[in-house]
Amino acid sequence: MICPPRSPAPLIDNWVERHRHVASFILHMIGIPMTVFGIVLIPVYIYAWSQPVFLLALVCFVGGYLVQFLGHACEGTDPGELILLKRKLGLPYIEFAPSRVSRRKPA
Repeated sequence: MICPPRSPAPLIDNWVERHRHVASFILHMIGIPMTVFGIVLIPVYIYAWSQPVFLLALVCFVGGYLVQFLGHACEGTDPGELILLKRKLGLPYIEFAPSRVSRRKPA
């Protein structure tokens, strides 16, 4: 039996859970559109065969990924691509940021 695809809600909930730190979330909101824009420019580059378009696409794609990786560095987690690779290689990875428990001094 073929299973229907999962609802987007669990996927979005998982993504939000993995990007709880404000800086990480903001950096992803900047980096994801940059990366997608770089991908969208590839057919434009192929059609126009323009070096400036190629450089813009490359800078957007690589820069967008770097901004997202910086967000994961702020949060102390591994990016999804590295998690997948580490899982395949049997290496340890950090998917969720350690919870920060407030330590209060007893009164």
